[in-house]
Amino acid sequence: MNKKKGFTLIELLVVIAIIGILSAIVLASLSSARSKAQDAKTQGQLSSMRAAAEIYYGNNSNYGAMAALNGTTCTGGAFSDSGSGMANLVASTNYANGASPLCATDANPATKWAAWHVLSTGSFFCVDNSGSAKVEGTSTLPSSASPVCP
Repeated sequence: MNKKKGFTLIELLVVIAIIGILSAIVLASLSSARSKAQDAKTQGQLSSMRAAAEIYYGNNSNYGAMAALNGTTCTGGAFSDSGSGMANLVASTNYANGASPLCATDANPATKWAAWHVLSTGSFFCVDNSGSAKVEGTSTLPSSASPVCP
């Protein structure tokens, strides 16, 4: 009697299918975790931006000579200051999707500001000079008329 030892083709296909299903589940979980990590980094960057702006304000008694930004990239005044670290915090390379945060300020020189960035969920995280830092839906964004988080 000559019996061959080994696996049948069906057994191998079943094992391969199971491995494929498990790897798909793991990859889906990793994608979700990656998005959450990117959102946490964005929130950390914007919260640090508030501290850097206050350093600038302490040295200059205002947030600098900025055009009244109304939902544009953060430039000028405190936003371009390298001494406080703000210039690095607004750089697009520090954000997951390569987009800079957006800002709104009041008159020039600015005494109020708000900055926000869209998260992976479609909502946005907003910080402002009053100390507010929160996640908002797609409601009205800050503007130069009212540079505070809604």
